This record gives sequence, structure tokens and C-alpha cells, in this order.
Amino acid sequence: MKIKSVAVLGAGAVGSYVLWGLSKKKEIRLGVIASGERAERLKKNGCKINDTVYHPEVWAPSEVHGVDFLIVSLKYGALQGALDDIAAVTGENTVIMSLMNGVDSEEIIAEKVGAEHLLHAVIKVASHKEGDGYVFNPETTLGIIFGEVSAPYESERVQAVLDLFSDTELHYRATDCILEEMWSKFRLNVCNNLPQAILGAGVGCYRDSMHMKAISDGLRAELIAIAAAKGIDIGKADASSGRGSAVPPTARYSTLQDLDAGRHTEIDMFSGALIRMGKELGIPTPYNEFTYHIIKALEEKNDGRFDYNGEQEEPLWAK
Repeated sequence: MKIKSVAVLGAGAVGSYVLWGLSKKKEIRLGVIASGERAERLKKNGCKINDTVYHPEVWAPSEVHGVDFLIVSLKYGALQGALDDIAAVTGENTVIMSLMNGVDSEEIIAEKVGAEHLLHAVIKVASHKEGDGYVFNPETTLGIIFGEVSAPYESERVQAVLDLFSDTELHYRATDCILEEMWSKFRLNVCNNLPQAILGAGVGCYRDSMHMKAISDGLRAELIAIAAAKGIDIGKADASSGRGSAVPPTARYSTLQDLDAGRHTEIDMFSGALIRMGKELGIPTPYNEFTYHIIKALEEKNDGRFDYNGEQEEPLWAK
């Protein structure tokens, strides 16, 4: 198997990292899947990544049916609406890699196109939106981790992706414990991403506040209990991953970046998914339930739901 065509669905921060890494791979066709106004904007303006503008091909889903390799890097809330596009692109031999950083996007996609197309993966990149583009540090980015969920782990398609990523500036590695790697990153998102988003402070808060650490630890305990019930030993990933990317105490992860920008977050992919799994397994998730509702309320605040002006408002009765 040799990958000759690559399509990226979702050209945000994660998609930008992939486009940046593969853009110099001249022996492949590389493009972004888009339609309507977004397609016109991409054709005209390209994608700005680390102050350089890239102009990948822009394809409608129907134009690339049977693409060799499809990378899905959407926001979680956009996935359901994109399933028909994913199905339109997927041919008999298409390999799909979801880089959405939850633990259930592969299941959602597989229900539409079949699990045989999915090569599980996770991405570790500290990036942020700046002006009309995305910025990340190529040297400190840990990159893409991928693999088969069962033997043979050194499969033909794993080797094909290794060949695709070789001779690029992408950081990557294959693993034989990809589910554990995905849950390890999921743990980071839930325990570090969410509490700081509620507080509105940089990640130094976990070091400097026993209260913030207690919230993070509570979220972590619930996640580990659910993972264990599913047979996921996150310790396997801890042993192979080593330390993560160094970030300054001021760093604001994606959930807080979304709230800062007035966008809706991916809380449904994080605490929302854990609450659902907890109910299925009979495991209480009070920390995640509280976190879920607080961040949903912060989204409502950004939407203007609580912009009371005092005029023509029905009074509330305090007790």
C-alpha cells in the first residue's frame, strides 16, 4: 500500500499542523475538503500557518471519492454534520485517521463508514489562533501518535503512514497501545483543559493553588475509574510517552481559548462523553457533571443569555 492522495477535513489548528508538515511532500496530492463560502475563502486566502500562507488544493467531497488517506480534524460539534461528507470521500481502500482528541470520534465515524477504515490516532500539539492563522512551535510539538487497536500492529497501513510522514518535519510515532495513548491525552484534556477554563487562568494555577489541583484530581479519579472499567490501562501510555510538551504558566488550553473568543467549546467531547460512559457503567461522575454544566453556562454567558438590562425583566423572588 502506498499513499498518493491525502485529504484533510477540518483546517483548524490540528489540520494546519498536518498541512504544514505534508505540504513539501510533492509526490502526493494534498487537499482540504470544503464547500460553499468556506471553499471560496480557502481558495482565495489559503491557510496561514506560522506566518506562512499555504495554498493546498480545495476539494468538494464528491471530487475525491476513494482518496487514499482522510484526516478528520474537525471540532467535535461539527462531526455529526460532516458524516455524509466522510462517507462521500471514503472508498473501498480509504484509510481514515481522526485527530479529534476525544475517545469516541472513531466509533461515531465507524458507525457511518465501517470500522475497517479507521486507523486510531491522537495528536499532541500546543497551538493557538493568532490573527488570521495558527501558530505552534515545531520543535516542542510531540506530534501524531497512531496505531492499530489489535495485532498485527506493524500492519501494511501503519507502514504506509510511516512512509508518508517520513522526510517531513512532522513529529510522529507508531505504537501498539494506541487506545491507552488516546485515553492518556483525553485525561490531559479533561484534567488540565477544563478547570483552568472555568477559572480563566493559565495552567500555572494547578501548581499554585491546592484548590485547583483538588478539582483536577477529582476529574482524574473519575476518568481513571471509567478507563479501568473499559479495560484501558493508561499506565501503558505513561511508560512510553515520557514527559509532555513544556508550556509556560500563562498557557491557555483549547477550552479556555474557545471561551476567550466567545466560541462554544468541545465540553461534550470531554466531560459530556465521560458522563455518558459513567451512566452506562454505573460509575458516578460528580466532578465531571459539575464541570460540564459550568462550562455550558459560560457558553450561554458568551451567547448573551445573561445580559440583563433591568428593563422589562420579570422580577425574581428571593427566599
